[in-house]
Amino acid sequence: MDPQPIRLVIFDCDGVLVDSEGIALQVLVTALAEKGIPLTVDGAAERFLGRSLGSLAEAVLTEFAVEIDAAFLAGMREALYGRFRAELKPLPGVAGLIDALKASDVACCVASSSQRERIELSLSVTGLLPKLAPHIFSATMVENGKPAPDLFLHAASEMGFAPEDCLVIEDSPAGISAAQAAGMRVFAFTGGSHTRHASYRQTLAQLQPDAQFDAMENLLHFVLGVRRPEDLTNA
Repeated sequence: MDPQPIRLVIFDCDGVLVDSEGIALQVLVTALAEKGIPLTVDGAAERFLGRSLGSLAEAVLTEFAVEIDAAFLAGMREALYGRFRAELKPLPGVAGLIDALKASDVACCVASSSQRERIELSLSVTGLLPKLAPHIFSATMVENGKPAPDLFLHAASEMGFAPEDCLVIEDSPAGISAAQAAGMRVFAFTGGSHTRHASYRQTLAQLQPDAQFDAMENLLHFVLGVRRPEDLTNA
């Protein structure tokens, strides 16, 4: 039996559309150090990658007994946005992929744990916003962020598609788990600068996404039914 056609591709933003996670983790590590929490970038990635600021605050309180207040988050956000404006780049091949998907009548949207203003800033400074607006969904729109399925189910519903019509592109364990819980196919993208460590890729592989890949230009062939997931993984 042929697989269900993909009618909607749901992109995470950070680490999938824009190469932001390395910058964000550096800002986070610096901010946490000021709170007396010494973490490496790898340690921060393992704990917090793909999660909303709300869930980050809960995790810091649980693990380190340190409360993250609004002033802390505001300061971290200001530092992050400044670096985004100066440094942020799109992932290679993303712009052409989105154009090709839309030309092939495959819908696209963004579903990110970040606040909408951060998503729009990221997409704006990298030139991707006109290609994806207004189909942008933030974890602030749902009760539970990733790894809960709420955000992906909300995005699919708003776009008018059933979960089985959707393919999610994610780079984080929390995002992959959320897509699986939503009953959607999910591919792990490992083309961002933060995913280069073998241990990180192994963590993603252990979640058994439908495929794992690191070149956006290879994705189009699978979405259009030209290649199988295993071909994409081995590309």
